[in-house]
Amino acid sequence: MTSDTSDEDPALVRAMPMVLRIERAEPPSRTALLEAAAASALAVCLDERAAPGGEWHPDVSTWVAGRIRKVSRRARGAHWAAVQELPGVTVTVDGASVRSLVPGLVTELPREVSRLQISGTELPADSPGVPAPGLPMVWLNPGVELTVGKAAAQVGHATMILAAALPPEALDSWRANGLRTAVRTASPGQWSELMAAGSGADRSTVLVRDAGFTEVTPGTVTCAAHFPS
Repeated sequence: MTSDTSDEDPALVRAMPMVLRIERAEPPSRTALLEAAAASALAVCLDERAAPGGEWHPDVSTWVAGRIRKVSRRARGAHWAAVQELPGVTVTVDGASVRSLVPGLVTELPREVSRLQISGTELPADSPGVPAPGLPMVWLNPGVELTVGKAAAQVGHATMILAAALPPEALDSWRANGLRTAVRTASPGQWSELMAAGSGADRSTVLVRDAGFTEVTPGTVTCAAHFPS
């Protein structure tokens, strides 16, 4: 089951391309790649070029006003180098790099992006350990299996929603720290607490309910994001 998009004109569908660097010889760790994705997607939205009057503003604001889609693709070698020339922001965490590009019409993807594969982004689970204290957290739903590409899009959704819910001083603090974000899979007990917090009045915890375009049914809560006190 996927979300009903019968009311959409396919020619007007917009998405943010997220390019994951996955080299064949030295693939990144799964967690580091997701943490880079979480920061990169938000960095595009908060970039001064996306603010009113900036060169990215028309594209970013039009995308945010509609159905928020992100599409992850993998790149390596010369293809990774090529996308660095496209408008966007690259974030690297522990050797794992993601470049999120300025969103645009899916039908008008640059050749450098359209030639990249959406599949083939799988990476083995890892054990990242305890996150550094004080970092915003994105917790993945322990009951939902996601490909790395899908998870990258979801953690990008999470940081965007969290940033929109924060008071200015908290957002300024996050930006000053380079939008660093820890990503972990919650335990079942943690997930129950996050669901309760995100469903209540606590604006420091937000939930991501997926539209169901791919992989999961509409309304599935894929992850939760929390900003520390």
